[in-house]
Amino acid sequence: MYLSNLFLQVPANGGMINIVFIIAIVAIFYFFMIRPQTKRQKEIKKFREALKPGDKIITAGGIYGRIKEVREDSFIVSVSESVTIRISKDSVYQNAGDSQQNQQK
Repeated sequence: MYLSNLFLQVPANGGMINIVFIIAIVAIFYFFMIRPQTKRQKEIKKFREALKPGDKIITAGGIYGRIKEVREDSFIVSVSESVTIRISKDSVYQNAGDSQQNQQK
């Protein structure tokens, strides 16, 4: 018997076990990493779409303000009485009213 013939022989179920193992790893990645991330992104998008003038917000940069106007891709935010800024909708992460209530608890 030649040595090369030994290397060419494949166990009967060896290939099938590898395929099942790869499928299990992909399923684990999906349920523990990909699915929760897409769910979180949908919740953030829904939150941003529900914002309306008068809501208190906190930006990603830590700026507290109140929405004065909602535009297609941005907000006009009042930071103080005489200061208004325009920010991207993507930079709003939470409602300032919710965070103040959480801090008091």
